[in-house]
Amino acid sequence: MKNGGPAGCERIVSLLPSATEIVYALGLGDRLVGVTHECDFPPEAKSKPVLTASALPPASNSAEIDRHVRRHLHQGSSIYTLDAELLEGLAPDLILTQELCAVCAVSYEIVARAARRLRGDQRIVSLEPSSLDDVYVNIETIGALSGMTQEAAGVVGKLRARAETLRKHVAGRPRPRTLVLEWTDPPMSGGHWTPGLVELAGGEPILANPGANSQVLDWGAIVEANPDVILVAPCGFDLAKSIVAVGELDSANTSWRSLHAVRERRMHVVDGNAYVNRPGPRLVDTAEIFASAIHGERFGAALSDPKALR
Repeated sequence: MKNGGPAGCERIVSLLPSATEIVYALGLGDRLVGVTHECDFPPEAKSKPVLTASALPPASNSAEIDRHVRRHLHQGSSIYTLDAELLEGLAPDLILTQELCAVCAVSYEIVARAARRLRGDQRIVSLEPSSLDDVYVNIETIGALSGMTQEAAGVVGKLRARAETLRKHVAGRPRPRTLVLEWTDPPMSGGHWTPGLVELAGGEPILANPGANSQVLDWGAIVEANPDVILVAPCGFDLAKSIVAVGELDSANTSWRSLHAVRERRMHVVDGNAYVNRPGPRLVDTAEIFASAIHGERFGAALSDPKALR
């Protein structure tokens, strides 16, 4: 985490949807002065000034999106734009950003370059969680920066208690071999915090990459692994778009159709944009949703949000 400047932040810009969720969880929504075009939870976040936009052209399916992303990255271009003039006008004293993934959000370098236009002594904080425990630390960090240490401890305490309840709920059950796909064309594994959530949910993550970036998988390796359960949660896709992506696999991919989990209807689609790809307070909801899919009974967040899982 990189930072500099004084504590006691009163004007916060969040350039991460997950950070926006943390800000609201801490009761700091009134201090939030700017967000990204992807910050949509809680709904109040959508009323804030928007600082970013996608630089990618429209795409019709997963493969086309992947080609656009790879082309931009190969050319050294960001897939996001940042309104530096608006950022200057908002005059934040705390900017929350990231260096974890060039695809997930506007890069730290772009933010730092835009921040040079700002007056005063701003603090730029790069959040880079690779696990659920790292998310707890990020909540506590933002709480400390904003003078909300006790509130942060309360939020983290409640999340830990829910995680422990889930751990006890699935204890002693069989642990199905579970594959999480964070992209479908090409297929990509679940990385960073995702394998840990599968374990918390009572599954055994396979072809995963814990603590590191998602990786492209070979269909032959997926067929050989032949998972018991498959969770499809494409990065940035809501449930409706994810269902379309699975439909593309069903119609054109014989390897996919041959998998035990697909044939036995133990393949589930998850709202990846809301629950899997955002390392914020709702990751505990994600573990509950995973547990519901893995063990075949609705639990926690899967009960409260019927649009989260199918």
